[in-house]
Amino acid sequence: MILVAAALFAMTLDWSEVAPDLEQRLARFKRVEMPFTYEPFSARERKVIDELIAASRDLEDIYWRQNSPEDIPIYNSLSKSKDEKSQALRRYLWINGSRYDQIEENKPFIGNAPMPPGRNLYPRGLTRDEIEAYVKAHPNQKKAIYDERTVVELVSRNPLELKTTPYHVKYRRWLESAARHLRSAAAASDDKAFAKFLGMRADALLTDDYYPSDLAWVGLRDPKFDIILAPYETYLDDLLGVKTSYGAAVLIRNEEESRKLAVFQKYVPDIQDALPLAAADRPSKKGHATPMEVMDTPFRAGDLRHGYQAVADNLPNDPRIHEKVGSKKIFFKNYMDARVDYVILPLSKRIMRPEQAAQASAEGYLTIVLMHEISHGLGPSFARRNGQQIDIREAIGPTFSGLEEAKADVTGMFGMKWLVDRGALPKERLNEYYASYVAGIFRTVRFGIGEAHGRAEMMEFNFLSERGAITRESSGRYAIDYAKMPEAIAAVTKELLEIEATGDRARAEAWFGRYEKMPAELRSALDAAKDIPVDFDPVVPFREGVR
Repeated sequence: MILVAAALFAMTLDWSEVAPDLEQRLARFKRVEMPFTYEPFSARERKVIDELIAASRDLEDIYWRQNSPEDIPIYNSLSKSKDEKSQALRRYLWINGSRYDQIEENKPFIGNAPMPPGRNLYPRGLTRDEIEAYVKAHPNQKKAIYDERTVVELVSRNPLELKTTPYHVKYRRWLESAARHLRSAAAASDDKAFAKFLGMRADALLTDDYYPSDLAWVGLRDPKFDIILAPYETYLDDLLGVKTSYGAAVLIRNEEESRKLAVFQKYVPDIQDALPLAAADRPSKKGHATPMEVMDTPFRAGDLRHGYQAVADNLPNDPRIHEKVGSKKIFFKNYMDARVDYVILPLSKRIMRPEQAAQASAEGYLTIVLMHEISHGLGPSFARRNGQQIDIREAIGPTFSGLEEAKADVTGMFGMKWLVDRGALPKERLNEYYASYVAGIFRTVRFGIGEAHGRAEMMEFNFLSERGAITRESSGRYAIDYAKMPEAIAAVTKELLEIEATGDRARAEAWFGRYEKMPAELRSALDAAKDIPVDFDPVVPFREGVR
């Protein structure tokens, strides 16, 4: 019914329902060509790449149906019109993956209906309180309702009755196609370990059991080709904070940059042991592999394509994998270069004290991103409550995504200082790292608190300002007090790690409630830099779209 209504809406689009400032909104995204050529690859390798891209397209189709299925016919209908206004709307729908503007805290730019906090993963209008009351009355359904890979559906409203459908059943049409493409890629691959993983991941798509293939994926050693292809992140779920959305990235190894990662891999267990957290809540990482890859990505889909353009990832998110073998850190070099060149460095020159802005650098930013991704795998694996282990995402709820991004930021900076103090990173570059971190904050807070990373770094900015580590000068520019940064970072690191370790939802919500609001002075400074893009819109040499 929703899709039919949307199709009718698309055919008779009322432009009075569309935000009038689309061109201004689009101007916030710099279109950046992402070069790619088949020339270095053999025929078999080209086949692998093409099949991985085809599988990723299938996950793109699922993502829209998880997010905002009523926008699919609108997006596709606009392709028939070549006028600039229609193409602008179509492009902005693509940037956001829906009608909800991620920079404007998910306010709609088509119509006035607010974004459903559960997107299309729960019945429209169902509240968190109603779900929690329902599972209390129906404890036998709690596991299925809180499962990260089920869609919750309404049987009846009065009395309330819910049912769940596993992802592999709900989205089988697209998952079967993706699995076929993965098996074709496996057949063409000369890397036996990678081919085996692709077959296992194809099986996982059709069962929702990703554990065996995740183990195999983390175990890959320096693959020339790799892929992220699974429902991993919970960014779409603002209702319970547990449902994952599908994302994909085709990856090709950047050998020169990957060789630089050895120093970070070596010290991961020691940083875990040094965290300001009770020993019982920081399980040892000794003996765990910490695979890291610097990759170029010619194609992304789903939650890795829309909105915030991630420059790194730490996966899988399954705490069982973390305890057994650790996790894999992936750095998207071509995307990181675009972010630094077109957004971070130009913005820092406008916002920060000039000599400190000059200290921010691409290499410094890469270092803090490396530490951020490492730190997703540090700290507690589970929350403790009444002597029992509880999944941290379930315990914290919708605040989890912002909490976890902030934890990774500040724990990464804590770990960076630890490495400097022990000579693993050069002491003379410490201020460069801090400057690059703060420059990154100014970039990210422009996404607003409707986006997990924006919410995280808005909180970090306010806390660091409260501690005097960041100050606003009479000129209107912001300055870093380098002497105060270590203590402030250690304090917020301790707070966030303890929130995760205790699974204290109320403490998390109170913390963000206190620190997530943007100060008027900062808003004015950012408004004065509106000519600098908020993010970039990658232009890839492959067909994109949703079917």
